[in-house]
Amino acid sequence: MERRALISVTDKKGLDNFAKTLTDLGFEIVSTGGTLKFLIEKGIKVTPIEKVTGFKEMIGGRVKTLHPNIHGGILYIRDNKGHENEIVSEGIKPIDIVVCNLYLFKETVKKNPTLEDAIENIDIGGVTLLRAAAKNFKYVTVIVDSSDYEIVAKELLEKGNTSYETRKRLCVKAFTHTADYDSAIETYLSEVLIDNKKLRLSFDSGVNLRYGENWHQTASFFKKDTNEPSVANMKQLHGKALSYNNYLDIEAALNPAKELSQYNAAVIVKHLNPCGIATGKTLLDALKNAWDGDRVSAYGSIIALTRNVDLETASFLKGKFVEVIVAPSYNADALEFLKNKSKDIRIIEIGKLFTSEEKIYKFLIGGVIEQDRPKGLYEKWECVTKEPFPESKKNLGLFTIIATKYTKSNSIVLGMEYEKDQFKVLGSGVGQPNRVDSLKKLAIPKIYENLENMWNEGKSKVDKETFFKEKISDCVLVSDAFFPFDDTVKVAAEHNIKYIIQSGGSIRDKEVIETSDKFGISMIFTGMRYFNH
Repeated sequence: MERRALISVTDKKGLDNFAKTLTDLGFEIVSTGGTLKFLIEKGIKVTPIEKVTGFKEMIGGRVKTLHPNIHGGILYIRDNKGHENEIVSEGIKPIDIVVCNLYLFKETVKKNPTLEDAIENIDIGGVTLLRAAAKNFKYVTVIVDSSDYEIVAKELLEKGNTSYETRKRLCVKAFTHTADYDSAIETYLSEVLIDNKKLRLSFDSGVNLRYGENWHQTASFFKKDTNEPSVANMKQLHGKALSYNNYLDIEAALNPAKELSQYNAAVIVKHLNPCGIATGKTLLDALKNAWDGDRVSAYGSIIALTRNVDLETASFLKGKFVEVIVAPSYNADALEFLKNKSKDIRIIEIGKLFTSEEKIYKFLIGGVIEQDRPKGLYEKWECVTKEPFPESKKNLGLFTIIATKYTKSNSIVLGMEYEKDQFKVLGSGVGQPNRVDSLKKLAIPKIYENLENMWNEGKSKVDKETFFKEKISDCVLVSDAFFPFDDTVKVAAEHNIKYIIQSGGSIRDKEVIETSDKFGISMIFTGMRYFNH
């Protein structure tokens, strides 16, 4: 019996080659509208849909495939005698392959169309074809994605038919396609017609994790399609399976790394907070200086790097316990070194780093919060004090803002320029109920600890007190939000901090500025808050 393929697509990528393969294999191709015209222009023999249905396309193309001669040929059960007899008696030929993708509804509504234009881009016949073919996947091959042409063609050439496993996979893919399509229509019409915003999120099964947030909890990761380098599309090259906390920490390390992708940069994260961030003339320089940000917390950390990892950089980790290392790529000798270093270390390849405009979600019991990604580093750059903020400190300020964006509130971060145009976090205080404690009890002690290490390693020829004073006075302090009181400024002044960046916006801004002026501190208001709860 002659085999039929019905083809009606919006996306015509690779279609001519696939259609030619089908005709070479003896398939009769039935097609419609623009697809029919396209195939004819490519020199492929095609049967117009109206020759199968006995009706021309109707009402502006709204009705063309909705006919028993089409859907009977798709839906009948091949080994059901009753179905077979009906099909034969009605002169209906089987349709064994359906290739269809839908009108570009999502793309249309992004352009803010009229309601009428949007509705005209709601596909009816295409969705029905896909559902029919997918429902009868035991016998019918359904294709919604041009990337599947190759595997289908290969199986047809080698076996004469597609495998059952392939048809199952394509069935699910088709129903996913129509579900996403219907969801987009529902979301648009709900908002436009009844002023009720809808949010439907769809995730595919990913992996079962070693354990959840704690050992006694189970966890799984579900993913959705994204081009942005992320935990959803990372490639693990080596090491143990990842846990819940590994996934969270990898994302926490990747986010600031993406914002520093123009640099050789290293981000070291422990329990969702960066404990070291630095740039460097080389990737090794960046990693060394990031490690020096908090040598104790770096134990068992997650490291994200912004460049290809060479052997010299990898060798720095000899004798150091690291849970995960994430980088765009690895030299072969660097990868071999890391693998030999530990059978457990997770080595992750992430590809080129960049940030998309995708929204982020926070799941709660009974609901979900949607919000925009935190964009930009400042809305304004306004020096509000008598003491000017030097232009030479701006890049250091911007680096420190990036570091602050990805610490947990309330947070204070001090950045330093350890050599020309290269920056590191000298100390930070994070996750406190008030930012006075973040500075006084956490950031300041860490700063002095790190300066002590630098002094002991012979990085200065002046006495220790002078060294400390000079280095701190060159730092920039960034707060993740405004100062509700001037107490943080007073603590900063006690330790010779001269440059502060904050959002501004407190009812006591005037008092904070006056205190800054009293101590000769230069202060920038950015108009932007960096809370990361």
